[in-house]
Amino acid sequence: MRNARFVTATLFALLLLVPAARSDDYPSHPITLIVPYPPGGGVDTIARVMSAKLSVALGQQIVIENRPGAGAVIGTRAAAKAPVDGYTLVMLATGFTLPANTGYEAKDFAPIGTISSTPIVVMAHPSLPANSLADLIALAKKDPGKLSAGTPPPPTLNYFAIELMKAMAGIDLTIVTYKGTGPLTNDLVGGHVPLAFNTTAPALSNIQAGKIRAIAVAAPKRSAALPDVPTAAEAGLPGFEAVLYYGIAAPAGTPQPIIERISKEMRAIIGTEEISKRIVSDGGDPAPMTSEEYAAMIERDEAKWAELIKKLGLVIN
Repeated sequence: MRNARFVTATLFALLLLVPAARSDDYPSHPITLIVPYPPGGGVDTIARVMSAKLSVALGQQIVIENRPGAGAVIGTRAAAKAPVDGYTLVMLATGFTLPANTGYEAKDFAPIGTISSTPIVVMAHPSLPANSLADLIALAKKDPGKLSAGTPPPPTLNYFAIELMKAMAGIDLTIVTYKGTGPLTNDLVGGHVPLAFNTTAPALSNIQAGKIRAIAVAAPKRSAALPDVPTAAEAGLPGFEAVLYYGIAAPAGTPQPIIERISKEMRAIIGTEEISKRIVSDGGDPAPMTSEEYAAMIERDEAKWAELIKKLGLVIN
């Protein structure tokens, strides 16, 4: 009986040690990073920059797997159902839980850390007689509904930013949706749409060339990529904030030591001058967060936009 108890206790102790041993040995083979967007876009670009450096830091290759479709739902859903062993990660962007019937919730993910952020920028064609946010609001109030604003379709943060500004400023804008930021930028440069709510990256070169006028950034501080463009608060609309964060997460239940290991390496990489400059040159702002900070940010932002959707009666499919 005594021997049986000893064997049982020993087996129990060994079972307790198994997760720790697996975490200590991590990673022992290549890791998959699901990017739920097409190749070549902003999210894909920053994912590849980070994965290349993270592969070196972890000592194992990180393989990018693009799984676009349904507004990023397809790839994100696949990641939520992946094994919780740390070998499947996913790129997330602000608003990933907002579409209806996704099959997943924020609680299905273990946030690891953020890489960069980019504010939604209020942009105009140079012909639009509005050099400031105050001018723009006055112009919209003069002829309600006459001014068109371009954006990718919901559930993008660009779209929600327009709805937020309409509600806060008491204006009416006619929303014109585009399949992506590329076509939107092209039409803005061509003058086919006078106003756009866009991220920095696809429009940066045209802003620098004077083909697009950046009116204000919807962020609490100025963007490193657009240091001369005022924030919405500076331009007279405090509280108008819409910042898109890009981060990496794992399926919920992934061992915490693995989460912390990747998070630590990510913050170290973002802190290097090389990567920091690369993020800014691509139109973003370096935004290293711990796993805890990222989790809190997701909870805060998802609640903010969900409340707006409910208040305005929007149906996001």
